[in-house]
Amino acid sequence: SPTGPAGATTGHRSASSARAPAAVSLGLVADGLLRRRKGGAVDFDDPFLGRAALASTGTSWREAPRVHGPASPAPRGHAADGPAPEGRTAVGQTSPADRAAVGAALARGAGHRADRLGPPAGVRGLSTLARGRAQLVRGLAALAGGPVMHAHEALLQAAELLRGRAPVEASDARFLAMEAAWAGGDVAACLAALDGGEEVRGLERDFAEGLSAALTVRLDEARTALTRVVQGDGGADDPRLLLRAGSAALVIGDTAAAARIHARALVRARAEHRTALLPHALEQLAYAELRAGRYGRAARAAREGLRTAESTGQYNVAAHQHAVLALVASVAGDGPAVAEHAGRALAAAGPHGLVQAATLAEWALARDEMGRGLAAQAAARLGPLVLPGPRGGHFALRMLVVPCFVEAAVAAGRVAEAREAAGEYAAWAALGVDGPARAQSARCRALLAEGEAAAYWFREAVRHHDGCGNDFERARTLLAYGAWLRRRRRPGDARGPLRDALVTFERAAAEGWAAHARSELRATGGATGGAAGFGAPRELTPQQQRIVRLVARGATNREVADRLSLSPRTVDHHLRGVFARLGIRSRVELPGVVEGWDADARPAAR
Repeated sequence: SPTGPAGATTGHRSASSARAPAAVSLGLVADGLLRRRKGGAVDFDDPFLGRAALASTGTSWREAPRVHGPASPAPRGHAADGPAPEGRTAVGQTSPADRAAVGAALARGAGHRADRLGPPAGVRGLSTLARGRAQLVRGLAALAGGPVMHAHEALLQAAELLRGRAPVEASDARFLAMEAAWAGGDVAACLAALDGGEEVRGLERDFAEGLSAALTVRLDEARTALTRVVQGDGGADDPRLLLRAGSAALVIGDTAAAARIHARALVRARAEHRTALLPHALEQLAYAELRAGRYGRAARAAREGLRTAESTGQYNVAAHQHAVLALVASVAGDGPAVAEHAGRALAAAGPHGLVQAATLAEWALARDEMGRGLAAQAAARLGPLVLPGPRGGHFALRMLVVPCFVEAAVAAGRVAEAREAAGEYAAWAALGVDGPARAQSARCRALLAEGEAAAYWFREAVRHHDGCGNDFERARTLLAYGAWLRRRRRPGDARGPLRDALVTFERAAAEGWAAHARSELRATGGATGGAAGFGAPRELTPQQQRIVRLVARGATNREVADRLSLSPRTVDHHLRGVFARLGIRSRVELPGVVEGWDADARPAAR
């Protein structure tokens, strides 16, 4: 999703100043949302949840009698400033039993069903502010574990009720409503949530306007506004604002900034004990690392996020984490893990309308099928995901799925569909909203081209990959290029790209893809585990040859970078390519390589 949760800021509610009715507090303790203190008192680690749960009862716990047993006198509600009218209770016009039932249902994450328990007359009797906060907590509960479009409606209602009375909470409710609509894949609902928030100012206004512009394909406006948000890191150390800044970075395609900002949001959420924010921060961090191609980091964040989501009852977030883990498993070629995580994501996605999680899970299943050579099955699964409109995949993921669909469709003989999808993808890649898109667009064109045109587009794809940093996608392109060369009976030319791809796959622990690369390499007659002899200098670029000779003389990457006016990262990238092309595993073998080159270059003795 593009935004993290937007918990409002409030003071920490201590046990001495905020005692809850026992029926409510016991349910919250059971779900891990309240912490027991010495002496039997309980309080919230997360202040936003504290205020939201307080509002759900329609009463000020600060005014409630201290609770020492299972039964509690009804405290005075926000709407009852004087004596209660005859025939009605004094607690927000609702009986203590009904209030306890509503509060317990909300505390158990059943807020999307809690409305059925509370009498409408009692709800209408509350003040506008109290009703707004009650709707806010219902929306939060549905967003955590219910249908996300129900959450969207409740949160929009909360925003309207809170407007002018609690502007920070009204703003948060709108952003949360947008988050719900994003998870549900509903562009119109996202725009409805972003519209009308007059109380939003500064970088939050930039975020709302930039995201609206992106959703309506006004990309220049979107970049301008969202870049200000990213550069300002959300404007504060508040984790909810940092999560929005990280989301802005993802929308404009800056995955490095997104990962950095989301990691900072996670640190702040932990430092402030913002329990409810942790799963969302980890969700966003996992997705940013996934987009950047750093699959190991994505898996670590997703596993931790899954644990925290399940422990706090945020099952919709858990579904998204399962989908991320399924995608990571598809890279590693772990079919059983893909099936398990994708199955769990889809089980929650269906009843709760989680279109984003469902699209990621289906994508993972298709990638696993491609890795097992089931191209036709993968193309059939991916076909609906690349379609526009409500019957297609998630609007923010549709284009990201296209390169996989093109590859599967070409292999399955569905060339016309692949060509149409590749054409749309090329137009999208030209907009510059995704770093690896130009490289992957060139790969799509190579897969669809004939003759030497394919070789040209494969080389273009590799050139673009070298500047965008996603090594895994670069290796996939090299594998496809090497396989194309081998099929055209050019085994010598194929070995270099295939070896380079193999090294990258092995380093990424992408065993399924590594096995494919080994198979292709063996088919060329090349060794898959190193070679007795080393390649000729002509197999390397002039720049690579210069780097090899400097490293062979003992230079470090930093020294080579200074000597050749390069960055250390570029030197490391070139060395990995050298290792793959020459069939060696470390820099200590390079002196022998250079000696072999020089020996071959000397004239034979007479």
